[in-house]
Amino acid sequence: MVYDDNMKRWLPSGTSAGLSKVQIYHHQQNNTFRIVGRKLQDHEVVINCSILKGLKYNQATPTFHQWRDSKFVYGLNFSSQNDAEAFARAMVHALDVSNFN
Repeated sequence: MVYDDNMKRWLPSGTSAGLSKVQIYHHQQNNTFRIVGRKLQDHEVVINCSILKGLKYNQATPTFHQWRDSKFVYGLNFSSQNDAEAFARAMVHALDVSNFN
């Protein structure tokens, strides 16, 4: 999801609502990270965000996490607390590496 500041609410990212697979990719040569989310139904890319130094990441609830880049505030609502915890571990690792460089 992305937060619409004018409407003061969360909106689906992409052209429709639905479940997505979200992954954190590591480019080993450049030692950079990127979050990419694709809709399960049609594989539409709904998140494509670099994890840069200073990115603000917040675990708002056990199953809802959010972060912001220079353009958007992103939100993920996980189907389970285990999925959320696994994503958080990967995100914290990526942020640690990104903030170190």
